[in-house]
Amino acid sequence: MSRYLIVVDMQKDFVDGALGTKEAVGIVPAVKARIEKALADGEKIIFTRDTHRENYLETQEGKNLPVEHCIKGTEGWRIIPELRAFEEQAVHIFDKPTFGSRKLGKFLKKQEDVESVTVIGLCTDICVISNALLVKAFLPEVPIAVEAACCAGVTPASHETALAAMKSCQIEIK
Repeated sequence: MSRYLIVVDMQKDFVDGALGTKEAVGIVPAVKARIEKALADGEKIIFTRDTHRENYLETQEGKNLPVEHCIKGTEGWRIIPELRAFEEQAVHIFDKPTFGSRKLGKFLKKQEDVESVTVIGLCTDICVISNALLVKAFLPEVPIAVEAACCAGVTPASHETALAAMKSCQIEIK
């Protein structure tokens, strides 16, 4: 049986770039330590990357959040330097054009030995919740957890709201 750690959007633009926050910067040591623990414990690592094109401001998301970020190929799109060494050890990196990745859900559903899935990263109230709920929809009988100390939201309040919403959807909050 395999345990998976999903590391959501730990990219420069969300940590200390265009949409960065002090809370996002603050979770970096915990995220790094959690990935190291996962690898030591034999968990499989998956990264997601928010991935936009130059026409971002013309998209539905861009009209609602008119801040260019995570444009493919830019430094802001890349996984933060503190975590880049782990990219090589990931079983997959999913580039996603929107909040949740259906490809991630489909990938996990194809794996016949998924014992559990843990989700960490950014932003709790947008991409973490979207991916956690997608994984829950694809794998309703697999325990899904989110580690609160390894996540940050757009604001501390929206982080807490997202954690409560996930808990009500039978996602364990650690």
